[in-house]
Amino acid sequence: MSINMEVAAFYGFSLLAIIAALFILFSKNLIYGAFALFLAFLGVGALYVLAGADFLGVTQIMIYVGGILVLLIFGIMLTQKKKNDDPQQHNRVEILLSRGIWGSLLGAGFFVLLIKIIATANFKMTGETISSKSTIKTIGVELMTSHLLPFEIAAILLLVALVGAAYLAMNRNPAP
Repeated sequence: MSINMEVAAFYGFSLLAIIAALFILFSKNLIYGAFALFLAFLGVGALYVLAGADFLGVTQIMIYVGGILVLLIFGIMLTQKKKNDDPQQHNRVEILLSRGIWGSLLGAGFFVLLIKIIATANFKMTGETISSKSTIKTIGVELMTSHLLPFEIAAILLLVALVGAAYLAMNRNPAP
């Protein structure tokens, strides 16, 4: 019974991610596209969790949904727009018809190529089944033992970038 629930959850989250991605692709409203991106990120994060990569799923949700998407929404909402009184034109993306046709043809070509690759692939289920053991402990042990030096170098680089960004953001011309 649990395998049927896993399959249903997989197809449900896959459908959520695909429908949200298609909505992003065809939406002309940037805010609606950003909220559909939220759903796509959640769907992909849930697929990571279902695949047994729980750390990657939580990281997907924390970084992309919690940080990048919020930054994107604020960027859309706070950028200046042309003054236009037509309520139908706010937050609209307009493209030339020829670019839309070429983009659709190119996307359809890639889609057909990927479907052909997937259809001709010989997927075999060999070996043992994946246990539902958490990967967080394994990643933590690896980061603190064999990968400690790259982890510390990345932390120092991020600290230097943060200090540099704070220095550049300082107000250098204080008001008298």
